[in-house]
Amino acid sequence: MRQNGENIDEADRRILRVLQRDATRSLEALADMLSMSTNAVWRRVKRLESAGIIARRVALVDPDKVGLGMTVFVGVKTNDHSEAWLAKFAEASTALPEVVEIYRLAGETDYLLKLLVRDVADYDRVYKKLIDAVKMSDVSASFAMEKLKFETALPI
Repeated sequence: MRQNGENIDEADRRILRVLQRDATRSLEALADMLSMSTNAVWRRVKRLESAGIIARRVALVDPDKVGLGMTVFVGVKTNDHSEAWLAKFAEASTALPEVVEIYRLAGETDYLLKLLVRDVADYDRVYKKLIDAVKMSDVSASFAMEKLKFETALPI
Protein backbone atom coordinates (compact mmCIF):
# COMPACT_ATOMS: atom_id res chain seq x y z
CA MET A 1 0.00 0.00 0.00
CA ARG A 2 1.34 3.45 -0.88
CA GLN A 3 0.47 6.49 1.20
CA ASN A 4 2.00 9.91 0.56
CA GLY A 5 4.76 8.24 -1.45
CA GLU A 6 5.69 6.15 1.60
CA ASN A 7 5.84 2.36 1.65
CA ILE A 8 3.73 0.90 4.44
CA ASP A 9 4.68 -2.63 5.34
CA GLU A 10 3.06 -5.13 7.69
CA ALA A 11 5.12 -3.94 10.68
CA ASP A 12 3.85 -0.38 10.08
CA ARG A 13 0.29 -1.69 9.85
CA ARG A 14 0.68 -3.56 13.14
CA ILE A 15 2.01 -0.42 14.83
CA LEU A 16 -0.85 1.65 13.42
CA ARG A 17 -3.48 -0.88 14.52
CA VAL A 18 -2.17 -0.82 18.10
CA LEU A 19 -1.78 2.96 18.26
CA GLN A 20 -5.30 3.50 16.91
CA ARG A 21 -6.65 1.51 19.85
CA ASP A 22 -4.38 3.03 22.51
CA ALA A 23 -1.87 5.76 21.65
CA THR A 24 -0.78 6.02 25.30
CA ARG A 25 1.26 2.82 25.14
CA SER A 26 4.94 3.42 25.77
CA LEU A 27 7.43 2.61 23.03
CA GLU A 28 8.76 -0.18 25.21
CA ALA A 29 5.31 -1.74 25.65
CA LEU A 30 4.59 -1.36 21.96
CA ALA A 31 7.93 -2.96 21.02
CA ASP A 32 7.33 -5.84 23.41
CA MET A 33 3.80 -6.39 22.11
CA LEU A 34 5.00 -6.43 18.49
CA SER A 35 8.24 -8.37 19.12
CA MET A 36 10.36 -5.51 17.81
CA SER A 37 13.16 -3.43 19.29
CA THR A 38 12.25 -0.14 20.93
CA ASN A 39 14.51 1.73 18.50
CA ALA A 40 12.85 0.10 15.48
CA VAL A 41 9.39 1.03 16.76
CA TRP A 42 10.53 4.60 17.55
CA ARG A 43 12.00 5.04 14.03
CA ARG A 44 8.87 3.67 12.38
CA VAL A 45 6.52 5.84 14.47
CA LYS A 46 8.61 8.94 13.73
CA ARG A 47 8.57 8.11 9.99
CA LEU A 48 4.80 7.56 10.06
CA GLU A 49 4.36 10.91 11.82
CA SER A 50 6.70 12.73 9.42
CA ALA A 51 4.84 11.29 6.44
CA GLY A 52 1.53 12.51 7.89
CA ILE A 53 0.18 8.96 8.13
CA ILE A 54 -0.13 9.48 11.88
CA ALA A 55 -1.85 12.84 11.69
CA ARG A 56 -2.10 13.49 15.44
CA ARG A 57 -2.67 11.81 18.77
CA VAL A 58 -5.75 12.78 20.73
CA ALA A 59 -7.88 11.78 23.70
CA LEU A 60 -11.38 10.63 22.76
CA VAL A 61 -13.94 12.27 25.03
CA ASP A 62 -17.36 10.71 25.63
CA PRO A 63 -19.80 13.42 24.42
CA ASP A 64 -22.58 12.25 26.77
CA LYS A 65 -20.34 12.73 29.80
CA VAL A 66 -19.58 16.34 28.87
CA GLY A 67 -23.17 17.31 28.14
CA LEU A 68 -23.11 16.90 24.34
CA GLY A 69 -25.44 13.93 24.08
CA MET A 70 -27.24 14.92 20.88
CA THR A 71 -25.73 14.19 17.47
CA VAL A 72 -27.23 16.11 14.56
CA PHE A 73 -26.48 15.56 10.88
CA VAL A 74 -27.17 18.69 8.87
CA GLY A 75 -27.58 18.57 5.11
CA VAL A 76 -26.91 21.82 3.26
CA LYS A 77 -27.87 22.67 -0.31
CA THR A 78 -26.73 25.79 -2.09
CA ASN A 79 -27.43 27.39 -5.44
CA ASP A 80 -24.08 29.20 -5.30
CA HIS A 81 -21.12 26.91 -6.03
CA SER A 82 -18.53 29.68 -6.31
CA GLU A 83 -15.18 29.64 -4.55
CA ALA A 84 -16.23 32.77 -2.65
CA TRP A 85 -19.37 31.08 -1.28
CA LEU A 86 -17.41 27.97 -0.31
CA ALA A 87 -14.79 30.06 1.49
CA LYS A 88 -17.48 31.92 3.43
CA PHE A 89 -19.34 28.68 4.26
CA ALA A 90 -16.13 26.94 5.34
CA GLU A 91 -15.15 29.89 7.53
CA ALA A 92 -18.59 30.12 9.16
CA SER A 93 -19.04 26.39 9.75
CA THR A 94 -15.51 25.67 10.97
CA ALA A 95 -15.79 28.57 13.43
CA LEU A 96 -18.60 26.75 15.24
CA PRO A 97 -17.08 24.32 17.78
CA GLU A 98 -20.27 22.25 17.75
CA VAL A 99 -19.56 21.35 14.12
CA VAL A 100 -17.17 18.41 14.45
CA GLU A 101 -17.15 17.17 10.84
CA ILE A 102 -17.88 18.73 7.44
CA TYR A 103 -18.05 16.97 4.08
CA ARG A 104 -18.62 18.22 0.54
CA LEU A 105 -20.79 15.65 -1.23
CA ALA A 106 -21.79 14.54 -4.68
CA GLY A 107 -25.53 14.07 -5.12
CA GLU A 108 -28.60 15.94 -3.92
CA THR A 109 -27.02 17.35 -0.77
CA ASP A 110 -24.00 19.61 -1.27
CA TYR A 111 -22.55 19.53 2.26
CA LEU A 112 -23.03 17.35 5.32
CA LEU A 113 -22.18 18.59 8.79
CA LYS A 114 -22.03 16.56 11.96
CA LEU A 115 -22.79 18.51 15.11
CA LEU A 116 -22.57 17.57 18.77
CA VAL A 117 -24.94 19.66 20.90
CA ARG A 118 -26.68 19.54 24.28
CA ASP A 119 -30.27 19.44 23.01
CA VAL A 120 -32.65 20.77 20.35
CA ALA A 121 -32.47 24.32 21.72
CA ASP A 122 -28.68 24.19 21.51
CA TYR A 123 -28.92 22.96 17.91
CA ASP A 124 -31.31 25.81 17.11
CA ARG A 125 -28.79 28.32 18.48
CA VAL A 126 -26.03 26.88 16.24
CA TYR A 127 -28.41 26.68 13.25
CA LYS A 128 -29.27 30.38 13.60
CA LYS A 129 -25.59 31.33 13.70
CA LEU A 130 -24.93 29.32 10.56
CA ILE A 131 -27.83 30.68 8.51
CA ASP A 132 -27.00 34.24 9.61
CA ALA A 133 -23.43 33.80 8.36
CA VAL A 134 -24.02 32.39 4.88
CA LYS A 135 -26.90 32.07 2.40
CA MET A 136 -28.05 28.51 1.74
CA SER A 137 -30.94 27.29 -0.39
CA ASP A 138 -31.91 24.42 1.96
CA VAL A 139 -30.86 23.16 5.37
CA SER A 140 -32.22 19.94 6.83
CA ALA A 141 -31.39 18.30 10.12
CA SER A 142 -31.56 14.68 11.17
CA PHE A 143 -31.25 13.87 14.86
CA ALA A 144 -29.49 10.63 15.76
CA MET A 145 -31.71 8.44 17.92
CA GLU A 146 -29.08 5.85 18.77
CA LYS A 147 -25.40 5.31 18.02
CA LEU A 148 -25.00 1.76 16.73
CA LYS A 149 -21.31 1.99 15.89
CA PHE A 150 -18.61 4.55 16.48
CA GLU A 151 -15.10 3.64 15.43
CA THR A 152 -12.06 5.86 15.10
CA ALA A 153 -9.65 3.11 14.04
CA LEU A 154 -9.18 2.66 10.30
CA PRO A 155 -9.39 -0.90 8.92
CA ILE A 156 -5.71 -1.25 7.99
